[in-house]
Amino acid sequence: MNLIVIPPGGAAEPHIHQGYETAIYLLQGEVETFYGPGLKQSITSRTGDFIFIPANLPHPPRNLSATEPALAIVTRNDPNEQESVIPYVLSED
Repeated sequence: MNLIVIPPGGAAEPHIHQGYETAIYLLQGEVETFYGPGLKQSITSRTGDFIFIPANLPHPPRNLSATEPALAIVTRNDPNEQESVIPYVLSED
């Protein structure tokens, strides 16, 4: 379990959690998460929302606020979770 802070206007690089699930509870802010093949789908989460990210689903979150950080509690079912994060490269097709 970790506290994640996405700074104002910040975003993660697209990535995959290889072989493990992630559950997120948004404590503060508004975050848009793109997901799926080509990152063509998205969902906007707000304070109090719960997000589930299945194993191997490509995604990057981004904080929609330019002035406030987004805060979330994140849990994962892999004790070596950082070793299992791999970059997701968008194809040019």
